[in-house]
Amino acid sequence: MVKLTALYKKPGDPREFDRYYKEVHTPLANKMPGLKKLEVAKVLGSPGGESEYHLVANLYFDNMDALKSAMGSEEGKAAARDVKNFANGLVQMIICEVQ
Repeated sequence: MVKLTALYKKPGDPREFDRYYKEVHTPLANKMPGLKKLEVAKVLGSPGGESEYHLVANLYFDNMDALKSAMGSEEGKAAARDVKNFANGLVQMIICEVQ
């Protein structure tokens, strides 16, 4: 299994960010073909204190081919385009193999 992790830095307006993410972006992401699970977590801090991140999203797929297919789909492209509407410059993404 692989996961795409999106790390969102603190936005200027956290309440509006959270509203948009929940009401607009999450429904778009949930339409991606092959998505097994979408997990969203609000960052509370880090072991050293405050964190630069506001939200973490993990999108799980069976394998790398399924992830690539999802990202190349119309639904995946729509979700990727939408990031500019609420998190332009605030997101870092990584792909991990789940052990």
